Amino acid sequence: MVKDAHVIITGASRGIGAAAARAFAEAGARVTLIARSGAEIGALAAAIGPNARAAAADVADARALEAAIGAAEAAFGPVGVLINNAGVIEPIAALAEADPDDWGRAIDITLKGVFHGMRAVLPGMIARGRGTILTVGSGAAHDPREGWSSYCAAKAGALMLTRAAHLEAGPAGVRVLSLSPGTVATDMQRAIRASGINAISRLDWSVHVPPEWPARALVWMCGPEADDFLGAEVALRDGAIRTRIGLHA
Repeated sequence: MVKDAHVIITGASRGIGAAAARAFAEAGARVTLIARSGAEIGALAAAIGPNARAAAADVADARALEAAIGAAEAAFGPVGVLINNAGVIEPIAALAEADPDDWGRAIDITLKGVFHGMRAVLPGMIARGRGTILTVGSGAAHDPREGWSSYCAAKAGALMLTRAAHLEAGPAGVRVLSLSPGTVATDMQRAIRASGINAISRLDWSVHVPPEWPARALVWMCGPEADDFLGAEVALRDGAIRTRIGLHA
């Protein structure tokens, strides 16, 4: 379902986003990598090959993201798949001590960035009667964690945005669903570990899944096998889901 499709991935410079860029390219898609770090995504796009391009943009800036997506469509055609992956864990701080500007910036990226991406691609997808929007969520959307108020609030909001987009655009043929990947061996987990705050920071590194697992899950979610999760969430912590996707330790 992704061969020859134009796939846009935000937060594509590292971690799940970079792994997803490779996985979709290997599946035959044309991929546009979006992140603030132009040099990093440029190097990754060059390594992937001619079916990948980089577009430096901040998802917190609606106009900049819209312009980047418009340029990507001019180069690679209409967006078939949008993966809202960009997100930050910082600030890791108690509510009573968190800096308001840092807290707001996290919301701008991790929550509003999802809205900005959806808003940029939904009109075209609705007009064409097809398209897939995937949000990279988190168990933090459901369970509060000490020091993670901005992240938990943003991920809860992003899940509700996913449900709202499904409600509004699903009847037009647009597929919208979320992935909760569990704990993944990325730079974000290193920041969590360094903070020493809450139980997640004390998990042994061996329990974190490799970023290639959620990347493969995102590719799988673009096919009809995932249609029973439309408007909902695929949770990689569920062993039955891992089996369906073909992920094995």
